[in-house]
Amino acid sequence: MTVRIMQSPGRAVAWLTLCAALLLTGCAHTLTAKVTRFNQWPADAAGASYRFTSADPQRTLELQAYQGQVGAELQRLGLRLAAAGEPARFVVDVRADLSEQQRQRLVPVYSDQWVYVPPWRDAQGRLFGGHWVPDPMGARYAGDRTVTQTVQRSQLQLRISESGPGSGARRVFEATAVHEGSDDDLVAVVPYLVQGTFQDFPGANGQVRRLSFDLPGR
Repeated sequence: MTVRIMQSPGRAVAWLTLCAALLLTGCAHTLTAKVTRFNQWPADAAGASYRFTSADPQRTLELQAYQGQVGAELQRLGLRLAAAGEPARFVVDVRADLSEQQRQRLVPVYSDQWVYVPPWRDAQGRLFGGHWVPDPMGARYAGDRTVTQTVQRSQLQLRISESGPGSGARRVFEATAVHEGSDDDLVAVVPYLVQGTFQDFPGANGQVRRLSFDLPGR
């Protein structure tokens, strides 16, 4: 018996589309972030005052919202916002940005296989025509293809300096929290980046952590 194999690209594309949808559904309610921290945090910081650096005049209201989220965490740690005109022990600089990058990656391609069953006769001599049937072994790996993706990079930078005599100041804490996704809103992502930055504060010096946050169902 001769068996022929035929590829069905349309069925393979449909299969890949279904798999991609299932993967996206499985991770739609989780946000991941990479947080890098360095610190020389003073042991007597509790009760000390802080102030924020001036916000970018083009983004004043937006950055003030982020400063409010950072301030809530600092107050949870025992610090207090300095009163107007009061010298602050700590100066806090908050920056948040959203950028896009083009990246390429290889993805596997699978193709359905069909086998041809040639004409045959049964025990009574009746002739049955040949026909194609799905390969019982299922779809087969056909190679890789390059896919270009637009990746959105949400980044929060936090720097805290301790005021010193004159104009001197020393950096006591700095952190960078990054989340990469495909369709993100910076305003919605920043609260999780702030939360990751202050998790187990101040953390080990030079520490890099990868954190995962559960998102509310949509």
